[in-house]
Amino acid sequence: MPLEIERKYLLASDAWRREVCRRQPMAQGYLVGVGGKASIRVRVAGDEARLNIKAAVVGAARAEYDYGIPLAEGQTLLATLTVGTVEKTRHYVERDGLIWEIDEFHGDSDGLIVAEVELEAEDQAITRPDWLGAEVTDKSRYYNHALSQRPYCQWSEAEQRGD
Repeated sequence: MPLEIERKYLLASDAWRREVCRRQPMAQGYLVGVGGKASIRVRVAGDEARLNIKAAVVGAARAEYDYGIPLAEGQTLLATLTVGTVEKTRHYVERDGLIWEIDEFHGDSDGLIVAEVELEAEDQAITRPDWLGAEVTDKSRYYNHALSQRPYCQWSEAEQRGD
């Protein structure tokens, strides 16, 4: 079974912006609401579309299946069958042998920025960049699926501070 091991963090500063090697705007939508056994999403980024299925569990390790699909089909799915969408720009930072994916959200989640890093093992040691803030891997509200249903603009001030 394919397994994604990923940790999520808030950002302590904007210093990461100086290290960005590329960026990609993307839109993604979910084909089922929150609460089931799986998150099923379609993502359109540039001239590529993907269908992704992840176990709907909170934590660093989750089963994940990811498939390329024709762009026109991805665009149609995104426009007609989703129950919630997320728009963001993904910034890529290469550091210490890892690729940090920093998602800067737009629309109803404007103002939220989350860094993610995929790892080989749950206990893999990482060198924390100075710009990295609190870990939020175990807080479901930071997952894109949750944001598609309850965007950042609906969070309380305490939630927006990371409490």
